[in-house]
Amino acid sequence: MVHFYRNVFTLAPTGKVREVAALLKAIHAQEDQEAARAKAALVADKLQAMRLPKAAALVRSGIEETLAYMAFPREHRTRVRTNNGLERIMREIRRRTRVVGTFPDGESAVMLVGARLRHLAGTKWGTRRYLDMTRLREADQAQEAAAAV
Repeated sequence: MVHFYRNVFTLAPTGKVREVAALLKAIHAQEDQEAARAKAALVADKLQAMRLPKAAALVRSGIEETLAYMAFPREHRTRVRTNNGLERIMREIRRRTRVVGTFPDGESAVMLVGARLRHLAGTKWGTRRYLDMTRLREADQAQEAAAAV
């Protein structure tokens, strides 16, 4: 979504970026995919009325990719939509490599990163469940039952 927003912002004049951002955020604030698609059509029409035809075309053509996370159960949406877990790991690795400073060769850097990842996987932080898979299994079983009828 972030990259989609940035692509739309490049097609809008600087003075209208805040208004365009509010319109785009309204799309993703909807309760379900159908409402978000309807809102996206309204936003594209509004962008067209604001004389931003390229931005409107981009919203029409690219909105489906940004709404894919809405197919998951509500409890999973924020975790599927963001990459916070990965960013947390990358920040920890960056912090550790900056402490060391210069590495004698590439292998020593890989060894440090590997050791840090092993440590994260072995601690309490590594044992936490990011997603509760039972909700996905229930949704999958409900779809199979509906398809069987």
